Amino acid sequence: MQIEPRQQLLDLWLATTRVSYRDGAWNPGGRGGSNSISDAEQLLCIMSPATEVPMFRLDRPDNVSEDVIAALGALGDSLQIPHRLLRALTEYIDRYTDPDGTPVFSGGTYFDSDVEAQEISPAQRELDVVDSFSISVTLMLATIGFTKVFRSVVTRPTLREHVDNLERLAGRRLSAAMAGLLRSFTVNAFPADSASGRELIRAVNQDRGPTQAVVEELQEALREIRVRLSGDVIIGSGAAEGSELDIANRLFECGWSWGVVRDAPKIETIADIGRQRDGVAQDAPYLYFTTVALDAIQALSSERTRLLGLLDPEQSRLAQSLQLRFELTRSYWATIATFGSSRWAMEDIPWCTTDGRMSDYFTLSVAGMVMQNMQCVRPSNAEILRVGNVLEELAARSRITRRSSEPGAAVAAHYPGLHFPLEGSEDAGGPRLTWTVADLSPVLFRRTLDLAGMTTDNATRSRLLHLSDAVWNHLHDRMIRDGDDRGLWDRPAGVFSHLTRDHTNVSWSYTRRVVDCLVTAARVINEAPVHSDLLAQVAADLLNEADHLYDRELLQGTTTRGETLRIELERLGTVLRRARSLCRERPGAAVAMTEEVLRALDRLSAARDADIGS
Repeated sequence: MQIEPRQQLLDLWLATTRVSYRDGAWNPGGRGGSNSISDAEQLLCIMSPATEVPMFRLDRPDNVSEDVIAALGALGDSLQIPHRLLRALTEYIDRYTDPDGTPVFSGGTYFDSDVEAQEISPAQRELDVVDSFSISVTLMLATIGFTKVFRSVVTRPTLREHVDNLERLAGRRLSAAMAGLLRSFTVNAFPADSASGRELIRAVNQDRGPTQAVVEELQEALREIRVRLSGDVIIGSGAAEGSELDIANRLFECGWSWGVVRDAPKIETIADIGRQRDGVAQDAPYLYFTTVALDAIQALSSERTRLLGLLDPEQSRLAQSLQLRFELTRSYWATIATFGSSRWAMEDIPWCTTDGRMSDYFTLSVAGMVMQNMQCVRPSNAEILRVGNVLEELAARSRITRRSSEPGAAVAAHYPGLHFPLEGSEDAGGPRLTWTVADLSPVLFRRTLDLAGMTTDNATRSRLLHLSDAVWNHLHDRMIRDGDDRGLWDRPAGVFSHLTRDHTNVSWSYTRRVVDCLVTAARVINEAPVHSDLLAQVAADLLNEADHLYDRELLQGTTTRGETLRIELERLGTVLRRARSLCRERPGAAVAMTEEVLRALDRLSAARDADIGS
């Protein structure tokens, strides 16, 4: 892997704090303006590495390394850094909390109008959106984890009170975000002969079999998911729709809409989450918001969340309901994407949604859910390679690994990005809203790294890491080079020279996704090397020979022939013991050490033979 995540993250921290912390205060806002999502993304550029990469932790000031302190120099020294982060996090939560204490999850400036020259109404700007729910889950988990550890080293009563207050506010926002996700889940059922049904059948029927036979086979493959959606989803949205799944000849899809769905029931909870606003979102899943929600829910059940006890009992109850939806949604889309005996539906690029919209980005979203499912079902290397082939093709189609000389759909996926309407948003008074996503490159980079971390085949891993290097080169060329925001993202003209608009101000949405990629790269590097049975056997055979020759040298009395030879044999014995301890986990290192011992023993043997000959 060519990327150096430690240095890249240090450089990103240096640029982030230079832009964000000025005149003694944290300054939110970027290219998309200030809103509940962008401001959280800005903070996560610091908090994600600080809570997910051990060598970047900031919650124990005495253990912070010098290069980390230097990168965050704008925030002060090792003692001032956590204090100022606490203040910035508290200000964020206060900024997006109504006077009555209700957390705000509005899309704000990220909303666009689908009708040219028609302005978005203030009520529409305030609509809750799944992206805000999801990123609040991620940021609040990072905040609570940070406060729990930092509290153990705090001695001043006033500072401890500040830490306790922030943890309380973060817990309330986390609970409200979880409730919002529960009210945004949807099950969309439709007849097999409807437009949506025909589109779904077309996607899965890669073998071109009889339609009715494909419908029956698909219904059987989804039977367990359908049963659990009908019987186990009992709180939040999606529960009522599950009853329609029992109707004959019905197909369905599940996931998350763009916001709280229309007529979503309120969540009964003892948690202090404030008012639960009425929803207007279409009661049907969106692939983008589904993948965003799944990533956030995965963090709720992570090892770090469990070990630090980040959830209280009521939050754990809500998390269990979200985990059920996570499992069902992940399994549903993995089943659809890999349906068929020969070609997978996912391999028919681009993916087409049931409402007829096609995009390579949708293929990438579905591939991400397939990979999440693979983490639970132990896939074969052949299946991992098939997903890898899809990622390689997406990189080529989107002009990441191929040159682009002119505008087109491939470049438009990067800039200005994929636009899709938010159905139902017009009911809040105003034009129908749209959402834009332009993060295809960093998402592809992260999925490639995730897949490389899953495979146990060295050739497949090497191929995926080679792809990740190519995507990183693309991303690196899109870094802003000049101005106050240098060292951050995103500047599409750095890669696509024919673009006339050259951005020089930071997009926190894009930069945060690059940070996520670097955190993932650090995790992959920290994992144990891929095990090779062949290399382990070679190491074991070499060790057996080396042990035998070493014992023979001892028997020959080499240790009695001088202090120098005795010390050398003791050193070789130490090296052999080290090689033996590494034989299973790091056979390559064991081979290298054993070969060194074998060469040294051969020199001793040759010297002894020469003495005998003379």
